[in-house]
Amino acid sequence: MTDKIQKYNFKEGLPQEFEIINFEYLLSDFSEEISKPHRAEFYQILWFQEGATTHLVDFNPVEIKPNTILFISKNSVQLFDKRIDFKGKMILFTDDFFCKSEADTKFLRSSILFNDLLSVSKFELSGSNSIIASVFNQMELELKNAKDHYQSDILRNDLHNLLLHSERERRKQDFIALKKDVDLDYVLLFKDLLDANFIDQKKVAFYCQQMYITPKKLNQATSKIFGKTPKEIIDDRVLLECKRLLAHTSESVKEIAFSLGFEEPTNFIKYFKKHTDKTPVEFRAEFVSA
Repeated sequence: MTDKIQKYNFKEGLPQEFEIINFEYLLSDFSEEISKPHRAEFYQILWFQEGATTHLVDFNPVEIKPNTILFISKNSVQLFDKRIDFKGKMILFTDDFFCKSEADTKFLRSSILFNDLLSVSKFELSGSNSIIASVFNQMELELKNAKDHYQSDILRNDLHNLLLHSERERRKQDFIALKKDVDLDYVLLFKDLLDANFIDQKKVAFYCQQMYITPKKLNQATSKIFGKTPKEIIDDRVLLECKRLLAHTSESVKEIAFSLGFEEPTNFIKYFKKHTDKTPVEFRAEFVSA
C-alpha cells in the first residue's frame, strides 16, 4: 500500500501528446510502477497481443485473452499483473492532441470505447480483422518520421479511424447498446461535470444548474440509462473515490475525509457505512486481506 495513488501526466518533451509504447519496455523499465495502483491524465488503448492476464480497473477484474484490445479512460485506477509474461503495445494520447474542434470533443466524449457506462470496453481482435492492426502499424511507421507540419494531423486521422473501426468491432462482441438521444447526452454531460466537481459539490441542484435542466429532467435521464437517481449516481462516484483511497493508499481515514470534501471525519464514516454497511476501517481491512 502506498501513501497515495500515483497520478501520471503525459510525458514532456515529445513532439505531440501521442505515443505508442511496447509492453516489453514497460515491464522492463517500469515494472514496479505499473503493478501498483495508478491513474493517468490521458487515454490509453492497450493491445494485449500475447499472454492471458487479469487487468484490474477500478475494482473490476478484466479478464484478458491473447489479442484483446482494452480501452482505459482518463483517471481510471488500474494496475498490471507483473507476474504474467504478456506482450503487446499501447497507445497514449490526450484531449489536447485529439480534440482540435468541437466535433472532435463530442466524438471522444460520446465514444463507447471510453464512455461505456455499463462496463470497461474491450474486444478480442479476430484474425480476419487486420485493418486495426494495419492502422496501428501505420501510426508506428509515421512516428519514425521526423516531425513536420503534417505529422500530427496524419496521426490524429489514423487514431480517429482506429477508434471508428474499434467501435464497430466492439458493437459486434457482447455489447449492450444505449440509444443515442437527449437523455444519453444529459447523462454524459452529468458524468463529466460529476468527475470534475464531486469533491466540492455533492448536491443534485448544482449539476442541474450547470446543465440548465430541472431535477425532474435529470432524474428522468439517469433513471432511463442507469436505473438510478442522480443522487445515487453522485453517491456512487464519491464512494468509488473513497474505496480507491482506502484500498490503494495508506492515508488515514481523517485525511481521506478531508480530501473528499467532508467537514468532519465522523460525517465521512457515517456516510460510508450508510452506503456500504462497513466502516472505512473495516473496508480497508477486508480489501487488504483479500
